[in-house]
Amino acid sequence: MKIVVHKSVKNSLLKLKEFFFNFEKEGSILADGNRNQIKVYKLEGEDITIKAFKVPNLVNKIAYQYFRKSKAQRSYEYACKLLENGILTPQPLGYAIENDGLLFGKSFYACKLVEAAATYRTLVNDENYPNRIEILKAFTRFTFEMHQKGIHFLDHSPGNTLIVKNMEGYDFYLVDLNRMEFRELDLETRIQNFARLTPKKEMVAIMAEEYARIGGFDENKTKNSMWKATQDFQESFKKKQELKKKLKFWKK
Repeated sequence: MKIVVHKSVKNSLLKLKEFFFNFEKEGSILADGNRNQIKVYKLEGEDITIKAFKVPNLVNKIAYQYFRKSKAQRSYEYACKLLENGILTPQPLGYAIENDGLLFGKSFYACKLVEAAATYRTLVNDENYPNRIEILKAFTRFTFEMHQKGIHFLDHSPGNTLIVKNMEGYDFYLVDLNRMEFRELDLETRIQNFARLTPKKEMVAIMAEEYARIGGFDENKTKNSMWKATQDFQESFKKKQELKKKLKFWKK
């Protein structure tokens, strides 16, 4: 097993190694999805999380072994890069890769646990959430800052931003980091980056107005473009879900 740890926890290498090796047997389950599983552990008195990525198919086993960085490695490296650029994400601790003979096997990503009162999805589901509009505007400013720094978070979706209240306002932490780009972003790409966040027009309008205000863009054009991007995504998502249902039906 290949293990890389952050310099901040290099003295805990053996303990992290133990967590990685015994992932199936130890730890408390935080999230258990179809593709990945996240567990919580104690490291030096602090809660940390370890995410185990689903073992890829044969094609990706070959790709990850010889041609591409694994999701775990990308998550770790992108987290370090985000923090270097002043964008918050749970403190990365390390990653591990377990080979299956000559092929890629399992991979794990470890980071500190951030206790968050909400995610962006909370704002979508609860229209009466305290300070909802204020948080939406602050989130938009956070996204603008990210764009200005040349960070394109490809999975900018409802569950991937943690919201933490601080003394002055709100902090936003990005999670699920394995798909990112670092480059200068044009306006079309920036607007498109909001498309997956919410299907609610009033939320899109609030974000578009705030983004136009701080970026010096035309407000009406920004609102129209952001809403169109949202509608296009929702339509595409709906078609994919309908196709999945049909495929499941014919597999029965």
